[in-house]
Amino acid sequence: MSDVHTSQKHEFIIVSNRLPVNVTKENGVLEFHPSTGGLATAMSSVGQGQDKVWMGWPGIASDDLTVADKRIITHRLRKYDCVPVFLTKKQITGYYDGYANATIWPLFHYFHNQAVYDTTFWEPYTEVNRIFQRAVVRRASPNATIWVHDYHFMLLPRMLRKELPASSIGFFLHIPFPSYEIFRLLPHRVDVLRGLLGADLVGFHTYDYARHFISSVQHVLGYETKLGSVITNTREITVDVFPIGIDYQKFVSALQNPTVKNEMQQLREHYGKQKLVISVDRLDYSKGIVNRLEAFDMFLERHPNYIGKVSLAMVAVPSRIDVDAYKQLRDTIELTVSRINGKYATMDWSPISYQYKNLPFEQIVALYATADIALVTPLRDGMNLVAKEYVAAKGKRAGVLILSEMAGAANELAEAIRVNPYDAADIVGALERALKMSATQQKINLKAMQGRISRYSVTRWANDFIEQLAHAKVNAAGTTRQNLNPPEQNKLLEAYTAAKTRLFLLDYDGTLKDYVPPTSKDRARPARSLVGRLSALAADPRNRVCIISGRTRQVLQAWFGSLPLTLVAEHGAWIRHDGQWKKADIDFDQYKKKLLPLMQSYAERTPGTTVEEKDFALVWHYRGVTPELAYVRKVGLKHDLRVALSGTDADVFEGNKILEVKPRSISKGALASEILTHTGADFVLCAGDDYTDEDMFTALPSSAWTIKVGPGATQARHHIESVEDMVSLLGRLARATKS
Repeated sequence: MSDVHTSQKHEFIIVSNRLPVNVTKENGVLEFHPSTGGLATAMSSVGQGQDKVWMGWPGIASDDLTVADKRIITHRLRKYDCVPVFLTKKQITGYYDGYANATIWPLFHYFHNQAVYDTTFWEPYTEVNRIFQRAVVRRASPNATIWVHDYHFMLLPRMLRKELPASSIGFFLHIPFPSYEIFRLLPHRVDVLRGLLGADLVGFHTYDYARHFISSVQHVLGYETKLGSVITNTREITVDVFPIGIDYQKFVSALQNPTVKNEMQQLREHYGKQKLVISVDRLDYSKGIVNRLEAFDMFLERHPNYIGKVSLAMVAVPSRIDVDAYKQLRDTIELTVSRINGKYATMDWSPISYQYKNLPFEQIVALYATADIALVTPLRDGMNLVAKEYVAAKGKRAGVLILSEMAGAANELAEAIRVNPYDAADIVGALERALKMSATQQKINLKAMQGRISRYSVTRWANDFIEQLAHAKVNAAGTTRQNLNPPEQNKLLEAYTAAKTRLFLLDYDGTLKDYVPPTSKDRARPARSLVGRLSALAADPRNRVCIISGRTRQVLQAWFGSLPLTLVAEHGAWIRHDGQWKKADIDFDQYKKKLLPLMQSYAERTPGTTVEEKDFALVWHYRGVTPELAYVRKVGLKHDLRVALSGTDADVFEGNKILEVKPRSISKGALASEILTHTGADFVLCAGDDYTDEDMFTALPSSAWTIKVGPGATQARHHIESVEDMVSLLGRLARATKS
């Protein structure tokens, strides 16, 4: 249930796990607490002039609400341009506490040993993404702009794409995207990537995260990629970098706030001439708080002259207080603080002041402005806005930022002292450098960083994303205009039923059956449902059905020999018509003797590759090889083969994860033209998925229904997304034949 009132259609929709207004219920009374965070500020600036709404969970489980409560919440949130999506406690536990925060969060932050791979998490994660899909579809106009936020909704873009194909869908990940070696550990990684690729624009904080994402798409899905985009399922998805900023002016203005000034005065009186080091984090194992404490211990041990002269003020904001791992982390932090204080404290000085609480904004700004050093050393962080907030709040004062190189912010804040958060000695050295740095140099560094983050504020970040999303949608439109969508399929069906003679030219692997390696022939065998549809089509005397495949004649005969089909093997080297096989008048054995040893040598030193020997072709398959190694080996083998084939009738052809050597005279295109001339069909449907089928697409007349199955550029006039969709289309045509 997302709204108990009539749904209104909106042009601009923001989707996030939480709304910018939190709802609680105290003693039966509903209370509303608006957020003043950076994302809320950013979202207020986008979609201006459009009918805008923000959709998310209001922060309270639906189990604790009556129907009347939901009506009140829905009505009250309207004034904030918000629509609540209500979730049960069970859904929240499985989706939020489970898959999102017990599986994805630790894994994406490189804490794979902390990740929980509980099979029961996936269902509620999928269910909640589906609930949000239905809620958004009810609210979105057909051409709406939809911005989906963060790891809670990595399935949502694809779900929305299916229901709102004309909409502009953006997705931004606020946490790191890990390297492929880490990402590959994720259960349902295929579903997650396909979910994200439903967007027109996928955004990340840093180039590294975008690069990791593209690498994972290549390895897991095998899609074509180029700098800044992924080409898949007839669409081009833009991948770009948008480092999130802060509300810079908010921190600058706060320095004039009387409350902030009073807090700063109290801090100066308390710490006197001591140098103040601050540490502000949400309590999370990714923040490196324990490592930071151990480094501070080492600093005092190695530099006893600073005892009594340097203090660390540590603020840990409560987080996920019901999770055992976080309870244990809090205990470890508090024990470590106690140990260090017990080790170094004097009668009038303690090295560490520790607070486990969420401080008001004014106190945080005062702490930033007063501190001599900010120690920001997460073990892994998507961005880390504390570092930017500290820089902004310093104003014209001196100060030093010590920043982990594992934080996304390190790419922008080059003047900070960068450290390896796992290296305690490195942090010790950074503290020493910071304490000795002149005030003049500190101000120079801060001014450079302030200039950078003031220009790229959180508002600029949001507007840049939306502007790029508009461009991405235009780019995507250029690749989707040939989609064989339902209206186009209806036109195809009309042309089919009206035709007197019909010709089907169908590739097999990747078109009628998902690709299976040639070594796994049993798994490549056609399903009964496919055989039934081909049989129904071939039974109509007006139809001629041809399977034109790269498979051998023996395989095609075994699979389709009992059907009245025209079978073409090895891309045209063999053809069966009226039950008899005939071969092309070509001698390929001379090439085999020369090239087979060369191709086998490459296969032997490239794990995951195989060589397939046919009557009229040799094929080097490299589907099981990592993209980087595959590229190197492919270039080398292609060069060596072309040198060996110089001056001959054979050539090397590059297909979908294959290199194929065959005679130039063997072509699907020439054969397709010949068959069409012989039949004189007035309806032609030609479908394929790889480079060999492009010959057919270009050879056939413009009146033919040429269909590219799956991703990639093509000369076909139509795209269709998958093998499943292609087989489904044949089913529609078969049923029309029977009727």
